[in-house]
Amino acid sequence: MKFTESFITNLIQEQYKLDVSCKILNGYDELNFLLTDSFDKKYIFKIATEEHNPYFLDAQVQMLKLLSKSKLAEKFQHYIAIVSKEDIGQMTIEGTKYYYRLLSFLEGDFWVNQKEKSPVLARNLGQFLGEMDSLLKDFKHAAANRYYEWDIKNTLDARKNLHCIKSHENRRLVDYFLLQFETEVTPNISSLRTATIHNDANDYNVLVNGDAVSGLIDFGDMVHTSLINNLAIACTYAMLDSEKPLEVAAEIAKGYHEKMPLTEQELSLLYYLIGGRLCISLCQSAYNYSKDSTNEHHFLTEKPALKLLQQLIRINPLKAHNEFRLACGFSSLINPNDKHEAILKERQHYIGKNLSISYAQKVKIDKGALQYLYDDQGNTFLDCVNNVSHVGHCHPAVVKAMQKQIATLNTNTRYLNDKIIEYAKKLTATLPKELTVCYFTNSGSEANDLAIRMSRHFTKQKDVIVLDHAYHGTSTTAIEMSPYKFDGKGGFGKMPYIHKAQNPDMYRGEFKYGDGEAGEKYAKDVSRIIASLETDSKKPAAFICETLLGVGGQIALPPNYLKEVYAKVRKAGGICIADEVQVGFGRVGTKFWGFELQEVVPDIVVLGKPIGNGHPLAAVVTTQEIADAFNNGMEYFNTFGGNPVSMATGLAVLNVIEEEELQKNALEVGNYLLQRLAELKPKYDIIGDVRGNGLFVGVELVRDRITLEPAVPEIDLIVEKMKDRGFFISTDGPLYNVLKIKPPIIFSKENADEFVDNLDAVFAGF
Repeated sequence: MKFTESFITNLIQEQYKLDVSCKILNGYDELNFLLTDSFDKKYIFKIATEEHNPYFLDAQVQMLKLLSKSKLAEKFQHYIAIVSKEDIGQMTIEGTKYYYRLLSFLEGDFWVNQKEKSPVLARNLGQFLGEMDSLLKDFKHAAANRYYEWDIKNTLDARKNLHCIKSHENRRLVDYFLLQFETEVTPNISSLRTATIHNDANDYNVLVNGDAVSGLIDFGDMVHTSLINNLAIACTYAMLDSEKPLEVAAEIAKGYHEKMPLTEQELSLLYYLIGGRLCISLCQSAYNYSKDSTNEHHFLTEKPALKLLQQLIRINPLKAHNEFRLACGFSSLINPNDKHEAILKERQHYIGKNLSISYAQKVKIDKGALQYLYDDQGNTFLDCVNNVSHVGHCHPAVVKAMQKQIATLNTNTRYLNDKIIEYAKKLTATLPKELTVCYFTNSGSEANDLAIRMSRHFTKQKDVIVLDHAYHGTSTTAIEMSPYKFDGKGGFGKMPYIHKAQNPDMYRGEFKYGDGEAGEKYAKDVSRIIASLETDSKKPAAFICETLLGVGGQIALPPNYLKEVYAKVRKAGGICIADEVQVGFGRVGTKFWGFELQEVVPDIVVLGKPIGNGHPLAAVVTTQEIADAFNNGMEYFNTFGGNPVSMATGLAVLNVIEEEELQKNALEVGNYLLQRLAELKPKYDIIGDVRGNGLFVGVELVRDRITLEPAVPEIDLIVEKMKDRGFFISTDGPLYNVLKIKPPIIFSKENADEFVDNLDAVFAGF
């Protein structure tokens, strides 16, 4: 049934004895009409279907009647009774029952139309809502005790529509905030103050006149829930399209607290409640899109809501909590003079002093949020270096998989369990068909140690060929084959069974960029080592090499290098080991594994760091032949390697990479980042080289492009200045003059722009 304007005017004349003109208005749920009488007096007429409980409509009437008797009366609509003295009329048309109400019209402009929303206006909104909630604190109506999907208390129910968000990045962001709601809010809901609240002080329901709120309309979302939710909703919509959303929310909280004092607990949750409301909105909009809705009200806030959620994750929750506390007169949670002297002193007492800490001014990180890190001073950092958190800090899919499994079972591998088989199948499916057998460990160091042990057992040889400046871990065996360690400060020197091959560095090495045969030429140094072993009647047990060199200087290997080296080593009877600990799992973009860039198949692949997204998990994957030889009667047992929680974690990481197309993201964003960095090179002589693949990037800094003198300590100052600007990067390379850039592979082009723009500004200061 379409309610025409003439139908409405006739109904109004019949039931209210008013002669009016009628204009149809858009609405989210009910049908709304603007009426104007002959004296130019305006009214709002609302029609609800039988899906709307008339008892709940009565709750709205009773709430407005209570408010109409208060000092805020002029800021609310008033019900106009029909001729039968009832506030709610009903009619049945074509078998369908409808309920209708006539309300007075409130003058004012919608909040959403205010281009300049002053702090005074924000504070006044808070005062108005606080005063309203104070008036309603004892209001009760049984119909308000209902389940409602727009009640922030039910935020987690939005997960059912999460899949409707098609953008991987946006869905991940919403899922992250849902996880935080579950973690921070859900355990506290039962202890929060409750009340019957308006529940929808959005930017289309709040009316404004100058710097003051002139009214609030639409009580259709009314619900009995946590009192703080009313403030959270108002903050959410007032923050939309603001460049300083936290300041806006703090002013509203301040005004609210002046009229309806907030508790410290409520303020501690406000940030997460705002995030929850945004999640509900975005999931509902996505669901409506999936149903091909044509109601424009279903999508009014989608874009600004997404923008606000993106702003929110850049705000340290501690900073938000502290700003809300300060606005309401509570003490600060942050001590800006805290230089962490106490924790540093205790660390030096209880922790080995050679466990290093980054940065001159130490940073205490308290929380991770996808590609962001939050410290204890309220600062937010874009993580541009933590390749361990491969798919992002606290990725919700990984966290939930770990939580579920650890709540179910975690034990050693002496029992049958589906998870270890399931993970081994999925992991080996990403590798060449020759690599079929898995051994699980707890770290890359342990995995490299095991790989060398296996190669020595298979070949009956001990000598290992490594690259100069290489790093393969912290175990005794791993350090023995890491020139970065044994040649460095405190190192014990090279063991006689370890042999260093030339580092295939095309910027600083013997064979440069532009040499089409650089790979083959660098490979000849491995031939030299093999020949020297032959003179001593020895053969190599293994050649081990990172497929892109990390500590060696963020170096991509020259074309054909591994192809040539692998052929030489195998001909001499050795095993070829690919160390993928830092570069695997889609980071290089064009391929899933770094060795695939060289078009080779290793005999053993070592995996670590990103494999568990920060969970202690690593693996050795090898051929059936090598595995059979290793099965010599000595049991291989690892108490924690392959435990159910680790396997569930590894599975979750692989699933996320696949489902969110993160290898593609690493390629696209990595290429963009490399391009942006390359554009800086002509501007600054300190940039000697920009190199990498995907999101494995190095920028080598030099004082002189001819002599290649390393720019040290300049690089350390650059790293510190970037930290001060909110960006974490690090240094690497044999001469410690390479900026190491290996962010989580969820890094976006916007992140790349932020990073490069700030790096540009830092370089300009030199």
